[in-house]
Amino acid sequence: MRHYSIFFVFVLVLLGACGPFAKLEKSTNWEELYNGANKYYQEGEYNKAIILYEKVLPVIKGSEKAEMAEYNYANCHFKTKRYIESAGYFNTFFKTYNRSALAEEALFMHAYSLYLDAPDYNLDQQSSKEAVTAIQQFVGKFPGSASYERAMGMLKDLESRFEEKAYSEAEMYYRLKEGLRPGDFYRACIINFQNFAKDYPESKRNEELAYRLVEVGYVYAKNSAFNKKEERLNDALKFASNFYRKYASSGYLGEVKKLEAQTKEEIQAYNKQKKEIADKKAAEEAVAAAAATTTSN
Repeated sequence: MRHYSIFFVFVLVLLGACGPFAKLEKSTNWEELYNGANKYYQEGEYNKAIILYEKVLPVIKGSEKAEMAEYNYANCHFKTKRYIESAGYFNTFFKTYNRSALAEEALFMHAYSLYLDAPDYNLDQQSSKEAVTAIQQFVGKFPGSASYERAMGMLKDLESRFEEKAYSEAEMYYRLKEGLRPGDFYRACIINFQNFAKDYPESKRNEELAYRLVEVGYVYAKNSAFNKKEERLNDALKFASNFYRKYASSGYLGEVKKLEAQTKEEIQAYNKQKKEIADKKAAEEAVAAAAATTTSN
């Protein structure tokens, strides 16, 4: 029975090798290859169409048949989800045939291919940035396009990924308590929170991060060396003042007021210690001056 199964598989392989596509693939007649590629393209046999287009495109390059064949070749890669390849081929098509009726669609498909290849927010966003550049190129070149709103939707989605990525990084520094010296941890939090607000001024995350900025600013100042404490305590008060100005009805107001009060207490304690140090220094200088006068006499 096993021998019959092996024989049956062998016959299927042999028939496939002698089938219409296999014969066409071996053809040296470029018109036959061209027509066959278009046929398979129309039938949705994109992998077979790719193989035949690759054989015929170098032959028909520069002819009137090349334009549609190159567009179809790019679209075959898109249909088979080879988005990086399709992006490159659509971009090449646009550069080669920028006066074509298909130029607008090709430039959109270049951007759309890159958009579909863009990763989730928690991964490296370099390819997403390339997609943004491509989309901006398209909407700048064809502002009246029927695909304009669709492109802007893609752009908005990518920008939301950048925002989510930036927020997750800021959140990471906030959670991170091991592996960094305290000063590095607090400083990294403050820088990331401020950069996020600057880069995404309309984000719904800003209220939460503004509250955390007050919290981190206070703890950072409290644990700072004496010669740096005054400046950092004043920074913490500025963070609180900015919070009140931007979020007057926030649910975080109670917590911010507590942190502000604690910061003011730290300033009072600092000023008291600063005065004690100054008084001690003045007394020591007075004793030294008196001793010097006695010696000189």
